Amino acid sequence: AYFGAVDGRPNTRGGCYRINLLPTTVHIYFGSVTGATPDGRRSGLPLSEGISPVQGADRRGPTAVIQSAAKMDHVRTGGTLLNQKLSPDVLRSEEDMDNLVHLVRTYFGLGGHHIQFNVVDAKTLRAAQARPEAYRNLIVRVAGYSDYFCDLGTPLQDEIIARTEHQSFA
Repeated sequence: AYFGAVDGRPNTRGGCYRINLLPTTVHIYFGSVTGATPDGRRSGLPLSEGISPVQGADRRGPTAVIQSAAKMDHVRTGGTLLNQKLSPDVLRSEEDMDNLVHLVRTYFGLGGHHIQFNVVDAKTLRAAQARPEAYRNLIVRVAGYSDYFCDLGTPLQDEIIARTEHQSFA
């Protein structure tokens, strides 16, 4: 329905609108000017950074997220962006690493387009906010790109901290 309502419609500059779900960091600004949404997101809070579930809405694990995200037609969108935040405890063993490989291959096998991971816990990110000089080398995936966490603005840091931190692949 979204694609049909927007794609190909004329815009004010003589071109036409195209669907693109790779928002980089505009989800912070757009959220600041958007009212509350039916999914429980409060007015003024960041929107989802792409096709990722809104912060805290992914309660059934990364496997459920990829199954949901893969249902859309990624080819028609001009690209999509799916972020996942994993606890470092999820990747302790070779079996854990194999599970990550299976998750990624499954997503692409289902027709997914782009997936990226942060493997860091909220405790570490909060420590980096409090003592940036001790975490200058901490790099995170933001939304289609990576950056030094301490160089990001506080609203973007807070949004990354608020993303669901998955404790398993289930």
